Amino acid sequence: MSSSLDGAVTPATEQDWRTEYLDAILAIRVVDGVEDAVAHIERFGSHHTDAIVTEDHAVAERFLREVDSAIVLVNASTQFADGGEFGMGAEIGISTQRLPPRGPVGAAELTTYKYLVRGSGQVRP
Repeated sequence: MSSSLDGAVTPATEQDWRTEYLDAILAIRVVDGVEDAVAHIERFGSHHTDAIVTEDHAVAERFLREVDSAIVLVNASTQFADGGEFGMGAEIGISTQRLPPRGPVGAAELTTYKYLVRGSGQVRP
């Protein structure tokens, strides 16, 4: 949608890519393929949750493999990215760090996860 169709639409700026709005606001960027998408996510993303919508299986698998985020989804809503949806019970916090332990550290504390979600258009009500 362009600003000629809706006066509330304004061009996104680089600051938009660095902003978490916590509101019903979209900042949209058109990229030239999956390589540019992954580069954009690497530069501006939080490394928490990222998703792609595609019918191309090879592109989907490349996105899953190359995006360095805790949760990477294909054809499913990012609203699934919470502890309850992953069967962890009530979520008490989130972390985008890869290894955040403090105090005594054993093998379990040095474990990090990357969840891969393959969907077919699921959304969360």
